[in-house]
Amino acid sequence: MKAKGVVDVITLGCSKNLVDSELLMRQFEVLGYKVRHDAENPDGKIVVVNTCGFIGDAKEESINTILQFAQLRKEQKIDKLFVMGCLSERYLTELKTELPEVDRFYGKFNYTEILKELGQEYRADLRLERKLSTAPHYAYVKISEGCNRTCSYCAIPIITGKHRSRTMDDIVDEVKKLTSQGVKEFQLIAQDLSYYGLDRYKELKLAELLQRLSDLRGVEWLRLHYAYPAHFPYDILPVMKERDNVCRYLDIALQHISNNMLRKMRRNISKEKTLELLSRIREEVPGIHLRTTMLLGHPGETQEDVDELKDFIRDMRFERLGAFAFSNEEGTFAYDHYEDNIPQEEKQRRVDEVMALQQSISSEINEAKIGQRLKVIIDRQESDYYIGRTEFDSPEVDPEVLIPCSVPGIRIGDFYESMITGAAEFDLYGI
Repeated sequence: MKAKGVVDVITLGCSKNLVDSELLMRQFEVLGYKVRHDAENPDGKIVVVNTCGFIGDAKEESINTILQFAQLRKEQKIDKLFVMGCLSERYLTELKTELPEVDRFYGKFNYTEILKELGQEYRADLRLERKLSTAPHYAYVKISEGCNRTCSYCAIPIITGKHRSRTMDDIVDEVKKLTSQGVKEFQLIAQDLSYYGLDRYKELKLAELLQRLSDLRGVEWLRLHYAYPAHFPYDILPVMKERDNVCRYLDIALQHISNNMLRKMRRNISKEKTLELLSRIREEVPGIHLRTTMLLGHPGETQEDVDELKDFIRDMRFERLGAFAFSNEEGTFAYDHYEDNIPQEEKQRRVDEVMALQQSISSEINEAKIGQRLKVIIDRQESDYYIGRTEFDSPEVDPEVLIPCSVPGIRIGDFYESMITGAAEFDLYGI
């Protein structure tokens, strides 16, 4: 088939957006287009920008990226410019008015209509197929859309709507397709993994889904991203403990620990319940690595709240932790009910305090791994090192294992047992 032209797809934001881009890219590919993702110098005749609209910094990046390509469209250096994703779902009317250079805006869920705009038909028979933008041995698998939580600061339910679980059969079929292509590692993602199944099956089904996926031939690692602490699905813990291919890793965003802030954030959980939850997780899954996120500078947060949070972080010693500053988002409970009266500089100072604390904890946790033998998957080669990850490390966000290229017999995409010989703040060294 003769190529119809080059399509450049630019993805901003989270891995859930990345999955949408990969689904769309596969459709373009089958139709005969040459497709590139996040190219260093995107200059295709068709450009698709998949936007993020979560917080201020993400919105600014999305707007700047659109403006960059709008100028190229104005100069007729590209033929078509389409914008999709969270930002255009949230601000569709405003964007249409402000950016007439964009040919069409699409939201979070109607982006396949881009094909119709180009006179092409969407191939429903390929709805589970993707053109992977990641390394070919791992993939993200989105198990649901939307969120039913009502956290004060979060605009995601405004953008994505209520929680909608995919069927287990659909997810199993997608993973089977990916394993047949050589994918070995799967990051299960959702805005709220904990809620999976409740809307569709009237009960929580994440544990059953994990069991079904871990039974599939070719699935070597399954990793969980974005659990919610309230109404946590405890039945996943025995599965994680008993199944070798379910990673002892959990991404669970806690956001804060003081009861004052948990109430103001509308998190539906107390400090006491949070401590019980974390204790049970670590007791039932020995060696588990927890990734969490903290939100600093929310209206009503005092220095006492920050100090309480820092004490909590010292005590819990999270293996992975990130922090971000409160962003006052239109339409949220916080925007309508609280005064955003903490200066941005102070918000960032609090974030920096927390991250400095975590840096020292991460260094100590990494140093404790020296001398251990760990299973590592090799992602790529950079300069004099092969770069890999353990089961405790998700792509892009977690520490990596650097193995000298002088070590014989190593191939990208394969698993190895590596002896950890050294540690830095956020990375390990092995042989």
